[in-house]
Amino acid sequence: MNVVLIGYRGTGKSTVAQIVARNLGWEALSLDQMIVQKAGKAIPKIVDELGWEYFRDLESEVVVETAGRDKVVLDCGGGVILRAANVQALKDKGKVFLLTATPDTIVSRIKEDTNRPALIQGKTFLEEIAEVLESRNPLYRAAADVQIATDDKTPQEIAEVVISFVRESII
Repeated sequence: MNVVLIGYRGTGKSTVAQIVARNLGWEALSLDQMIVQKAGKAIPKIVDELGWEYFRDLESEVVVETAGRDKVVLDCGGGVILRAANVQALKDKGKVFLLTATPDTIVSRIKEDTNRPALIQGKTFLEEIAEVLESRNPLYRAAADVQIATDDKTPQEIAEVVISFVRESII
């Protein structure tokens, strides 16, 4: 069994993944970090030089490489749910947790992050987040086994919810 964390950037996936993995004694894997290692360059550079489709292809490769493992916590990039094959691979051996937050919360958490290029050109940061969430939310919800709103929770509180579900599942 694996723990799979999905959701838009800024919902707490990376931080929660580390806490959950440490508490369960499992390994935490960041799919975005694995993509950067595979490509040998940062995500904005991948997208600028080779495009989003190339990035999504790398993401799918990393999903295949990691989803079949056991006892790992997978911190997935926000767009992993855009390909049904990714979702199916992640669900085959994983319990999928959707971490959510309002656009205002997301902006407050990631306004200084320069590791991701814009998804929609010509929009304010808040407009982009709201628009992308509107299009992705049905995919996120369809993929999720459990949804956790993170706006008013600490990473530790979110991790405790995840850990509780995992322990109930394997007992």
